Amino acid sequence: MESQIRLGRVLGIEIGLHYSWFLIALLITLSLAGQFQATQPQWGGAAVWLTALVTAALFFSALIFHELSHAVTARARGLPVGAITLFALGGVSRIEREPDRPATEFLIGIVGPLTSALVGVACLGLAWALGWNPATDPSTPPLAVLVWLGYINFGLAVFNMIPGYPLDGGRVLRALAWWATSDAARATRLAARAGQATAYVFIALGLLRFFGGAGLGGLWIAFVGWFLLSAAGASHGRIEMMERLRGLRVADVMTRDCSVVPAAMSLRELVDDLLLRTGRRCFTVVEQGRVVGLITPHEVKGIPRAQWRESAVGQAMRPLARLRTVPPESSVADALETMAREDVHQLPVVSEGQLQGVISRGDVLRVLKAREELRV
Repeated sequence: MESQIRLGRVLGIEIGLHYSWFLIALLITLSLAGQFQATQPQWGGAAVWLTALVTAALFFSALIFHELSHAVTARARGLPVGAITLFALGGVSRIEREPDRPATEFLIGIVGPLTSALVGVACLGLAWALGWNPATDPSTPPLAVLVWLGYINFGLAVFNMIPGYPLDGGRVLRALAWWATSDAARATRLAARAGQATAYVFIALGLLRFFGGAGLGGLWIAFVGWFLLSAAGASHGRIEMMERLRGLRVADVMTRDCSVVPAAMSLRELVDDLLLRTGRRCFTVVEQGRVVGLITPHEVKGIPRAQWRESAVGQAMRPLARLRTVPPESSVADALETMAREDVHQLPVVSEGQLQGVISRGDVLRVLKAREELRV
């Protein structure tokens, strides 16, 4: 999931928000304000809303702390981390490569719930030290903030340990199954199926609660279940796809007769003579026999239409220095991961400085379709 709003970097890791985050932020703030108003009406409206806003902000800080624990652990185990994104159902760390050992998967999965549990202990411990009595509601706004954060972080730890992929508990389950079977693909299937089963339970429970009078609370549980079902299904589909691609090299799939255009060509000529006539969406740009970049309709649209006749392809292209290439002997699965990470649909295939071809998602899809039809 990509961030739409970038907040900055922590420990070198980019933190961002997805638009859906604003929905959950609003719901949590409203819910907290209602809860504090009901339990402590003597605080007054201003104190209630300020306490709700501070509590919600600190809760999302705790979510970032949870995701940072995943990211830092992954990076310590040699896995690159792209970013952390907060969205409607929490947060996600974009770990850009799959773990190569079950121990790494286990540590990445378990550290998040442990971090949330420790935050919960710290908040409740501090509230108790400041005079909170667990048998009563917190009497002051600071105590209310600490107590709510303590309980919600414990809840976050427990929820994430549900053994269904892609929750943290699902990663732990996958790691244990991987260790027991020595088969990462089989372990992922098991964890994904557990995630799907968990999702169906959530959906059924949410609908039962909704029709039993729980209102939006029941629908929210069903929505969480729907999200888990979608994510688990995507994980299962991804591992099935990777299995079908096992053993395939980029050289087996790439297009060798890729379209090459000179850097000096005008954008108007590119559009009229090639893009519109052939329907191709990707062209490798060369200058003096060397690959210097890649151009697609996305780069063309970055130049005002009135300037297409005077602008050269070399001015609009994505330069090679900012472009990932793959060697022909690399695996197709690795190439797909690179395309997803770089948010591109094709990659030049380069060997010893010479362009060998281009591999695109379309090339991979054609192979997958042929294998599906023949059940290979």
